[in-house]
Parts: sequence; structure tokens; C-alpha cells
Amino acid sequence: MNTNGALLLVPDFAMILLGLVLRRRFRFDDRFWAGLERLVYYVLFPALLFHALTRAPIDIGAAGPLVATGLVAISAGIALGLLARPLFRQQPLVFASQFQCAFRFNSYIGLAAIGKLHGEAGIAAMGIVMGAVIPYANLASVWMLARHGNLGLFRELARNPLVLATLFGVTFNLAGMSVPALPQQVLERLSEASIPLGLLAVGAALELSSASGGHAGAAAYMLAVKLLAVPAVAWLTASAFGLQGVYFTAALLVAALPIAPSAYILAVRMGGDGPLTARLISASTLLAMVTLPLWIAAAR
Repeated sequence: MNTNGALLLVPDFAMILLGLVLRRRFRFDDRFWAGLERLVYYVLFPALLFHALTRAPIDIGAAGPLVATGLVAISAGIALGLLARPLFRQQPLVFASQFQCAFRFNSYIGLAAIGKLHGEAGIAAMGIVMGAVIPYANLASVWMLARHGNLGLFRELARNPLVLATLFGVTFNLAGMSVPALPQQVLERLSEASIPLGLLAVGAALELSSASGGHAGAAAYMLAVKLLAVPAVAWLTASAFGLQGVYFTAALLVAALPIAPSAYILAVRMGGDGPLTARLISASTLLAMVTLPLWIAAAR
């Protein structure tokens, strides 16, 4: 097991913990952090993805197996999440909220990690697989919550900045176009700001109270699925497809990442259990500080 790659993530997790400290110990109110999260989500990370995708070479031959691996891993999370239904007797809203925690992943941490490990080539590879699996994961999440709320799924996907940045970046790259010098410099500056600010926002959103909310067994099951079972499926699938290097890492990372903060937003908007979802997201982020480096170390 090579620990060099895992140790590269230590500064990123330190940034997450710094965000937690800044939120709890200093006078940065909720409006500041909400504004920062919107800036990262709608401006900085799309700029990072587009910038990397227009500059890094895309291996079309490896992109297919990469996307397929991501879809298989997410499908495994969906199937295993459905198996947890008996743990939520007479509480369909709680189950619908927790179900998505078995397979939705934190893009901020993923882009930070693969950028540290593989640079722009890694970000480009992650952008490709994210562009395919994010709509799929969102569709499965909304499908489970749909009976309890009203959300225009396709409208949401059409406005998802990470998906749009990926589509435009891949199209730009495959068309052989290049970004002029001045816009490229602007994109580079935005990209440089995206990782540290995104990680601070992740840390500020952490909730340190108990993740179980009275459902300790279900919480433990969902965390085990997301952080252990789904990445194991990705590992086996990527190996079967013969993925190597940056594409293997991207496939494994998508599966091994902690739960996406957007799972909380979706649960609230569709009448689910937002607080319980937020606690599970936080628990997965803290546990991923142990599991994610181990997966990466084992993969390298």
C-alpha cells in the first residue's frame, strides 16, 4: 500500500476542519457561508471544470469504461439503499431522505482530491464521470422523494452548473477549440480560488451532533454502504474494465467520496427529514477523512 497519495489529502482535510473552526469560533454568520457556497457552486467550480476540460487531453477510449464504472457504482448504492427500507418502519419520509445518502457524493472534495493527485488531467477525468453520474444520482434521489414534494427534475438538471460546465468543456475540447489568453487567465484565477473556498464551505456545513437521530442502525448501514460497499464495487468494476492511472482514480473517487451536501437541500425542498440528512452528511465527511485516504493509498 502506497501512502504518498493518501498523505497528499491531509492539507485538504485540514481546510475542511478550518472551515468548521471558522464557523463555530469566529463571527461569520450563516448568510456569509450561504453566499460562499453559492459562489463556489455556481461560479468557481464550474470555472475549474471548464478550464481543466478545455486544456487536458481526453482519452475517448477510456472515457466509456470510466463512465460505465461510475454508473455501476451508483447503481450498487441505489440497490443497497433500497434494501434499507425495512429499517424505517412507518417513516417513508425519513427513508426517502436517507436513501439518497447511499450514493450521492461530494463533488467539492472529489475535485480537490483528484486535482492534488493528478492535476488538470485528473479534474478533466472527474468532470467526465461526474457529468454522467450526477444526473443519474439526482434522478434516483428525486424519484424516491417525488411523492412527498414537487420539483422539476429536468429543469434542475438543465440548470446544474457542474453538469453544464462539463458538457461545454467536453464539447469545446473535442471540437479542437482553444480559449483566448485573457479569458483563460480569468478562468485560471477562478480555478485557483475554487478548491480552498469549496473546502472551507464543506467544513462550515458540518453538524457535529449525533448522526443517528434515533436510527442508529440505519445510519450505520448507510455510512457503510457509501464509504465501503460502493467504492468496493467501483474498484472491482474498474479493474474488470482494465482502467488504469487517472481514470481508475477518478472512478474510485466518485464512489468513495462522502455524501453530497445537496442531499440535505433536496430533502428540505421535497418535504423530507433535513436535519437527519445533514447529520448523516457530516458524519460521512468526518469518517471519509479515514476511509478516503485508505482507498486512494490502496489504489496507487
